[in-house]
Amino acid sequence: MRLYLFCLLISVFPAAAHAVVAQQEMRPGISASADYLIGEPGKPAVLLLHGFLQTRDFRTVATLARGLQDAGYTVLAPTLSLNIPNRAQSLACEAVHRHSLDDDVAEIGRWVSWLKSHGHRSIVLIGHSFGSLQLLAYLSLMPDAAVKAYVGASLIEAQIGTTARAALIAQLEDRVIRKQRALVNQTLSFCKKYPSTPEGLLSYVRWDQPRLLAALKQSPVSVKLITGDRDDMMERGWFKALALMEVPLVIVKGANHFMDGAHEFDLLEHTLQSLHAIQQAPSQ
Repeated sequence: MRLYLFCLLISVFPAAAHAVVAQQEMRPGISASADYLIGEPGKPAVLLLHGFLQTRDFRTVATLARGLQDAGYTVLAPTLSLNIPNRAQSLACEAVHRHSLDDDVAEIGRWVSWLKSHGHRSIVLIGHSFGSLQLLAYLSLMPDAAVKAYVGASLIEAQIGTTARAALIAQLEDRVIRKQRALVNQTLSFCKKYPSTPEGLLSYVRWDQPRLLAALKQSPVSVKLITGDRDDMMERGWFKALALMEVPLVIVKGANHFMDGAHEFDLLEHTLQSLHAIQQAPSQ
């Protein structure tokens, strides 16, 4: 299987499949785009989401998208706008961040609707890193019935460094109530300094490890997680917590958070296995 995947990816990169670029207006004056890679009829469509502040061109996501299409799956890979019109580049930590998780979730919903409007009635959500969190946040609301399953690669909580989360949440909630608009500069994910609005920052900070676990447990669709045993971005106790909850989990030996190098093939292989299992599962 590994040799097959190696040949598959090598064959894809020299003549990468041309994607149709889909575009939607997410909010007045804010347009966003996605690569639409058309696969075989009869297979689920995949909505594939990038990680924190990145774009669909991030290597982990781009490699996975091409591998999935080569295996016959239709893939829609959007770049979240992050409240920037037609964003096509990763966003710097030090930039002023006026987006929120609510905005991200709304955009995911718009792309799910776009897939439905193009005839896809069976959709699988696949995310990498923070994209896995954002998709899980979408599932925690009222996901479209066309969404059948979720695969989270390198799922991660909203990390805030050494700041006490409860105190930070209380502070941000107070700023929101008082309608204070001044930016807050806080550690978030890999960003040591992340200037954001109180509302926007609060929307992310609330997603800690317990909330992730609750969302996984309460997911209205089947879930599957794929992670590396050398992922040093995860908080302590994460694997133990997942084991206690009996969340379906594949641990890739030697892989880091980005599943790079040879582990790109492992990520693709396990994702394809998950999609095959979803196809074989009886309809509900």
